[in-house]
Amino acid sequence: MSGLPFDLAPLVPEAYAAYRTVLADALVLFLGRLPASRRGAIFAEQARLPLETGLAERFTRLLRHCPTLHKLGQVLARDRRLDPELRCWLQTLESLPPPRLGPDFRYRLDVELPGLQRAGVRVATRALAEGSVARVVPFTYRTPAGEALRQGVFKVLKPGVERRLEQELALWPALGAFLEERCDRCRLPPIRYAETLESVRTLLASEVRLDQEQCHLAEAAEVYPETAMRIPRLLPFCTPRITAMERIDGVKVTETIGLSARERRRTAERIVAGLLAQPLWSGRDPSPFHADPHAGNLLRTPDGTLAVLDWSLVGRLGKREREQLLQALLAAWRLDPARVARAVSALLLSPAPETDLRALVERAVAELRPGRPAGFHWLLGLLDAIAFAGLGRFEPSLLFFRKSLLTLQGVLADVCEDDALDAVLGWTALWQLLAEGSLRPWAPPGSRAFGSHLSNLDLLSLCWATPELSLRYWRHWLASSWDRPAAEPSDRA
Repeated sequence: MSGLPFDLAPLVPEAYAAYRTVLADALVLFLGRLPASRRGAIFAEQARLPLETGLAERFTRLLRHCPTLHKLGQVLARDRRLDPELRCWLQTLESLPPPRLGPDFRYRLDVELPGLQRAGVRVATRALAEGSVARVVPFTYRTPAGEALRQGVFKVLKPGVERRLEQELALWPALGAFLEERCDRCRLPPIRYAETLESVRTLLASEVRLDQEQCHLAEAAEVYPETAMRIPRLLPFCTPRITAMERIDGVKVTETIGLSARERRRTAERIVAGLLAQPLWSGRDPSPFHADPHAGNLLRTPDGTLAVLDWSLVGRLGKREREQLLQALLAAWRLDPARVARAVSALLLSPAPETDLRALVERAVAELRPGRPAGFHWLLGLLDAIAFAGLGRFEPSLLFFRKSLLTLQGVLADVCEDDALDAVLGWTALWQLLAEGSLRPWAPPGSRAFGSHLSNLDLLSLCWATPELSLRYWRHWLASSWDRPAAEPSDRA
């Protein structure tokens, strides 16, 4: 396509074929507004690649030049809708080959942390890993008490990354307006790209704030129990531009060769319980969650523990949003489209057209079957359909949570074939309810001041409706089956 060193179209899944031209033109706009020196470096590398280099590799190499596109590649790396070869190449963005460290790095370290050698800190000459904005460099040290040698890592920003990120994020408002205008002209769904990109832009701008990540690490250590996951401890060598933390050894959770089916299932359950159930079933308002859970940030330690790295991107989900999510699920369990629509509408920043929203919700409820009540997957599909239909925009915190979950779903699919999401969220919710048992007799009937976000009245209404639910599901399924048109006769019949 014009303006690109390769044809982007074959990389876009067939289901999104209508977006191929729009996405290619958006990438041309993005590259065209980068400084000439950066654009020249990108095209020069593409020209040096052998002619037989595949599209997936060319695209991935382009992403590596731009921190924001690099982050996009990490988000999509486990998306099963993409071509397997492209997914393989995108997964290399989760952790790049560690480079040798030149004198510029040593100089920066000496300026930020003078006297490291006198303190007995020995820094490696090669990085341990490299991500979209930073490098992780191992070191050894001894405590003041002279105990055994310990291991830590420095997280240091890559040279020039702050300036590159600033240049790219400045382009996003124009990119959002361009996408809205082109999609309107092509009569594609009216998604509010400008608002969405602005929300994500605010989140990504914090990725180079290492002092902020240090606050996130301290908060995560306080919020998440050690039984849920392992979080790196901060070490006393931190500065606003360098984070020092303990080194945690392990392998990506997606490296499952040699693991039994049970061990893979257990790993998937730990991921869901730690990264989803913990922030969802929390009484905190808001509840922090890891907003960048790609496979490069999730390690399985030798003892099977889940270690979660890189807390630069943290989202916060309010209690009100979690309450409405639960209300939507409760209403769906009871096959009540009107209540589902009211709960979902409460999550929108502006009112949705009532008739259109109700029709969409009714179609989603009609998909439910006996033995297959609404779960978190079903609810996310409904929220995606609402956003894709342009019926309203959700709170930025909910968008960040959805983006995090999209990344995590791809990781889970590569860890374990069995889908653990709904099952783990179900039994962790049950444990949360049991833990609240001693407090509920003293709570007002309508109070939802619990981690489960359900009041005594909510539970009572659900129990009251349970005996008739099975019969209602069968009636609902039979009615929807009767209304569906008969399948076309096969040509081979």
